[in-house]
Amino acid sequence: MSKLVVEVVEAIDLMPKDEHGSSSPFVEVEFDGQRQRTQTKHKDLNPSWNEKLVFSVKDPRDLDYKTLDVTVYNDRQGNRGHHRNFLGRVKVSCALVPSEESGSSVQHYPLDKRGLFSNIKGEIALKIYAVHDGVPQEPVVQRAVPESVVAENEETGRLQEPQSEKTPFEEINTNRFDEEQQLEKTPFEEINTQMFDEEIKLEEKKEKKKKEQEVRTFHSLGTAAGGPPPAPPQSAPPPVKENPPVVETRTDFAKATPPAASIMHMQVPRQNPDYLLVETRPPVAAHLRYRGGDKTSTTYDLVEQMHYLYVNVVKAKDLPVMDLSGSLDPYVEVKLGNYKGQTKHLEKNQNPVWHQIFAFSKERVQSNLLEVVVKDKDFGKDDFVGKAVFDVMEIPLRVPPDSPLAPQWYRLADKKGDKIKGEIMLAVWMGTQADESFPEAWHSDAHNISHSNLANTRSKVYFSPKLYYLRVHVMEAQDLVPHDKGRFPDPYVKVVVGNQIRPTKVQQRTINPIWDDQLMFVASEPFEDYIIISVEDRIGPGKDEILGRAMIPLRQVPQRFETGKPPDPRWLNLLKPSKVEEEGDKKKEKFSSKILLRVFLEAGYHVLDESTHFSSDLQPSSKNLRKTSIGILELGILSARNLLPMKMKEGKMTDAYCVAKYGNKWVRTRTLLDTLTPRWNEQYTWEVHDPCTVITIGVFDNAHTNGSKDDARDQKIGKVRVRLSTLEIDRVYTHYYPLLVLTPSGLKKHGELQLALRFTCTAWVNMVAQYGRPLLPKMHYVNPIPVMNIDWLRHQAMQIVAARLQRAEPPLRREVVEYMLDVDYHMWSLRRSKANFHRIMSLLSGVSAVCKWFNNICYWRNPITTCLVHFLYLILVCYPELILPTIFLYLFVIGIWNYRFRPRHPPHMDVRLSQADNAHPDELDEEFDSFPTSRPSDIVRMRYDRLRSVAGRVQTVVGDLASQGERAQAILSWRDPRATAIVIILSLIWAVFIYVTPFQVVAILFGLYWLRHPRLRSKLPSVPVNFFKRLPSRSDMLI
Repeated sequence: MSKLVVEVVEAIDLMPKDEHGSSSPFVEVEFDGQRQRTQTKHKDLNPSWNEKLVFSVKDPRDLDYKTLDVTVYNDRQGNRGHHRNFLGRVKVSCALVPSEESGSSVQHYPLDKRGLFSNIKGEIALKIYAVHDGVPQEPVVQRAVPESVVAENEETGRLQEPQSEKTPFEEINTNRFDEEQQLEKTPFEEINTQMFDEEIKLEEKKEKKKKEQEVRTFHSLGTAAGGPPPAPPQSAPPPVKENPPVVETRTDFAKATPPAASIMHMQVPRQNPDYLLVETRPPVAAHLRYRGGDKTSTTYDLVEQMHYLYVNVVKAKDLPVMDLSGSLDPYVEVKLGNYKGQTKHLEKNQNPVWHQIFAFSKERVQSNLLEVVVKDKDFGKDDFVGKAVFDVMEIPLRVPPDSPLAPQWYRLADKKGDKIKGEIMLAVWMGTQADESFPEAWHSDAHNISHSNLANTRSKVYFSPKLYYLRVHVMEAQDLVPHDKGRFPDPYVKVVVGNQIRPTKVQQRTINPIWDDQLMFVASEPFEDYIIISVEDRIGPGKDEILGRAMIPLRQVPQRFETGKPPDPRWLNLLKPSKVEEEGDKKKEKFSSKILLRVFLEAGYHVLDESTHFSSDLQPSSKNLRKTSIGILELGILSARNLLPMKMKEGKMTDAYCVAKYGNKWVRTRTLLDTLTPRWNEQYTWEVHDPCTVITIGVFDNAHTNGSKDDARDQKIGKVRVRLSTLEIDRVYTHYYPLLVLTPSGLKKHGELQLALRFTCTAWVNMVAQYGRPLLPKMHYVNPIPVMNIDWLRHQAMQIVAARLQRAEPPLRREVVEYMLDVDYHMWSLRRSKANFHRIMSLLSGVSAVCKWFNNICYWRNPITTCLVHFLYLILVCYPELILPTIFLYLFVIGIWNYRFRPRHPPHMDVRLSQADNAHPDELDEEFDSFPTSRPSDIVRMRYDRLRSVAGRVQTVVGDLASQGERAQAILSWRDPRATAIVIILSLIWAVFIYVTPFQVVAILFGLYWLRHPRLRSKLPSVPVNFFKRLPSRSDMLI
């Protein structure tokens, strides 16, 4: 006898039901009238059972029609479930149950509600498989059509294999176009529409015959309908190609199926838990409600307080001479336990000035004494000059916003403690990361870093340069003088601004050309560049001669604000290249060619330096046109865990630091050296001008902490994006975000980053009004930038920002800026194309669900619902003034109902949506390929053939859509004179009929006809559909 094995593994995050905030859960499983349960796990909201429940299967051929009911209860009194609370349930279809244990895996199912007002949460992990007399079923049996596909094809009259719903990209994913793939599709492709007619006839037979036909035909393998049952496992089944199976279904089969959501749980596994958010409750002041108590908590309430021992070494005076030469090269060594910090040594100076701050983490304090030792740098062993000793327990505590602690003079002592000549000025205090000395301090975890590399580990704040669009309107030129007097030139203009070069179109054979071209560039403050305008003669391919050149300083270019009138054009003299920079030659030149230009800076645009899909700033370039802020965004970068070691070859772990970007403000945390669990606990604040913006946080491995070359690249560890409009006001979000990186070898998780976020609104009216304003400034809509120029301008803006931030100290390197701005986001990627296709299909699935619901209403699947729809339709027809109020009330009710299911966590990188978890290696290799390609010709040829195949499928779909549109145009175009005559005659009849008949009567008759009972419906397509399909299209005119 066959068995169904249900292994109850565990449950996660169950709803507490008792007064102690816990539950005592057990699981009850029901299958085909059999009921079993697990043991009770007392006081456990995340129980683990690992129990196997075995059920008898009376007829294995009926297993596909069965449903497994799994219910979780809370045992209130521990008496075997007689007093219990409902914790959730799951209904699982047995249509896709594996036939052996090796083919099954643990699946996580979210717990469903029992009623309208049930308060349920959590999920349950199950492992389900079938055992058929100890012998696994043949794989062909498992290819029976799932219930959801049967229900979907009940109205369409076609039966398709579930795999046929894949996208064109997935069907050629493995680049296999052989017969094996064709054989896999053959059995379901050869089913014709006659099978649907037989299904309809089955519905009209008696109940007894229907049951017999169900057993006899639905599970037949390799035989026709009504054939004998499949052969025993000992006999091999015939090949699929020679004798394809014929599958029949019943139209009433969908009535007995469980809800579609339960079926989808088995067919669509949940996302990998490693890629999900993990909510945390760190001991930050915002969670512990310390506001108003500790002063440091009011400023740094999104991070954990970290206490540090600060030592400010200012200077020294009257130091004794230690060398025979009478010189002294002093430096200071600050020692606390095993940690030592050193200042720079100053040559031949008895009154040195250092101004250097040291910070020792209180968690790592290993001694009760702090020693500040002054030493003399020598070739051999450094000489001891003197020291000052402090008791750590007696060091005062400083709390911002108190003024900085004033340094004091301390007499130096020798090794025995006796006072000697010389004094040192110090300030020693206990503080937190809120101290203003924190960013510039030398930290104890960086004790192995040299002074030259110490700057690369510090936290800094950067600002992107202010960017403008520069518009150069090249109008015309006059009196051009070619080098060859015997021919007319073919002139064009080349404009150069910094590293940006844009040419105009070439005018043929003229000395007075008119171009009327508008060229756009990106300029940044301070305006140090020159605009170089060159008029060149196109002599031949790749051979040009300069006819004249002019230069305009960028700082002299006027600005245009919003939609004001642009500046007047002006004529410029075109000088020879050798005389452009000689001002005196301008006066000596008796004759020169001239060019008419209009040059100005567009201050009313927002310069796009990142993709508009996740832009962090939408303000115009001019500060006078910017709106006031509507709120404040606070970000706490707490810690990271489970980071991958990025420096294994060097014998080290990871030197991690974070970079956050919002608007024009970039922040960089300090680098924590050689650790896989860094704890930054740094907090930053931004002004928010638009809630529909995105903040980006990236984690990188610092490659410049050990004297690496300048061309060494910081490795990316991962990135997180958070859209502000998805955050609730004044709520603190603390989560671990997975750091996911897509590499040529596949998707990798490099660790988790813990962040704390809070969005505070300071102007509610302005924020609400912001939703009704345009996303971009007014100029983007009044005078839009051509689409062809947007991507080029965005790339130039990214290059300017990267080049400017790379010149800071410490530099924010180019690879970091490019990764944060997603420079290659607009490059071709088959994976992204598949993701976008699935996004469109998910949107259309909602429309499809509405159509299916309405089709069920028309076919009276649920008589009560259909009667209610009839009643509502009659009311709306009789009282049409209720139509719009009903629609808006319905939208209101849906919104209120969905409030219970609103997202509880901020959005993050979705692996399933990005198609990153199942991307083919060749797709990733193509995505990370350079442009132009660097791959061998055979690989490029294969990818080209694949792209042609995809384009062929898209071409077919576009052609079908065009055919339908052309048929609609042919209704009244007399392309088919008989069809057009029929339409216009019927239109006249309908016009007269509707004119003499009240509209409400017509609407009622039309609605009742549309919602008529299935017995009054024909199995054939309707007359309008047949008429429309017979209309001519222009597909037969294609060559």
